[in-house]
Amino acid sequence: MNLSILPKDLPVPIDDGKCDHLLNTKIPNISLPNQDGNELKLNRNDTFRIILYCYPMTGSPNKKLPENWNSTPGARGCTPQNCSIRDSNDELLSLNAIPIGVTTQTIEDIKEMTVRLKITNDILSDENHKLIKILKLPTFQVEKRTYMKRITMIIENSIIKHVFYPVFPPDLHVKEIIKWLEKN
Repeated sequence: MNLSILPKDLPVPIDDGKCDHLLNTKIPNISLPNQDGNELKLNRNDTFRIILYCYPMTGSPNKKLPENWNSTPGARGCTPQNCSIRDSNDELLSLNAIPIGVTTQTIEDIKEMTVRLKITNDILSDENHKLIKILKLPTFQVEKRTYMKRITMIIENSIIKHVFYPVFPPDLHVKEIIKWLEKN
């Protein structure tokens, strides 16, 4: 089974308006742990832009997916999304942007995924829903567990300059990001 190829009948997420409030919002003074357990501050005034891409969950070959995961709009496709961003990392850096992923998965799950898939950018854990609550990010539930909906924010000097939502298809989304960065 090739995890980088998505089925053609994947359910398409709809824009429910739950990200309309984010454009031009200042990122709060918040830090989240990365795949190594190191806190990464998101409110920054660096010379580069941050591509903060939120996604529900990457699967693991050692764990069963939650019930009805593949039929939940916007759930499937996190592995191909992360791999496409990994494969475009040099181009993103050349556009003065650094990708950072965020998920509600544990640090241990994120570490396993980054090692297995050779992901070079930071992936942050919002397991305690700090970022979700502060920014009022959209979520969904499967098997009584809360997951982030797929959203990408381009952040410059701690201000959200662009929001991609909903993100679909996730494996091709990096092309949308690159196109926007080239124009802005």
